[in-house]
Amino acid sequence: MEFLLEFNWDLIKAIIIIIGIDLILGSDNAIVIAMASRKLPANLQQKAIFLGTVLAIASRFILATIALFLLTMPYVQLIGGLLLFYIAIQLLREQDAHDPTVQSSSTLLGAVKTIIIADVVMSFDNVLAISAAANNNMYLILFGLIVSVPLIIFGSKLILRAMQRFPSIIYIGAMLLAYTSAELMLKEDKLQTIWTNVPYNSLIWPAFIMLVTLMIGFVSRHRHI
Repeated sequence: MEFLLEFNWDLIKAIIIIIGIDLILGSDNAIVIAMASRKLPANLQQKAIFLGTVLAIASRFILATIALFLLTMPYVQLIGGLLLFYIAIQLLREQDAHDPTVQSSSTLLGAVKTIIIADVVMSFDNVLAISAAANNNMYLILFGLIVSVPLIIFGSKLILRAMQRFPSIIYIGAMLLAYTSAELMLKEDKLQTIWTNVPYNSLIWPAFIMLVTLMIGFVSRHRHI
């Protein structure tokens, strides 16, 4: 298993970023599951949670596979980087980003369907960020999806409360996304002639994107106070 032997800093960094992305962007999925199944009888709620989560993770893997393929196309890494940059800013701007409105269902099939549809719609940013941070490594993508399962089922409500109590956690998450967006832009083949002319581009560009994200998010949030 060559993958296990190549335990270098890039691998450790990718794992840390993926876990951070799962913690920040996956925090609303538990609420989706709870709201979608709240009208079910107690004996069906656990079945809805289990089936909905398993099928939602399967759909995430399909989305991640598609994203991994798209990221090999010209300019897609640049576009993906810009999209993650936008998501990072929105994470700081949206005061109610973790208060989704989800229609509940009184049937097991209806609840599972709601969970899957809501998760696919809401997890696009998570899947894109994980695919970008994984650097075309399917093992890391699988790791990110596997880690997201216990976070969705057990940890998301605790994370949501922590973010409400300690708003600085949201800034940390936005910085992780901004860093990932900068890394994605640096990997764009069509821009390599530009990046080669920028000294210390692997340090300067991520720092610049993170600073811009922080400034825009900070100003936007305080305008609404």
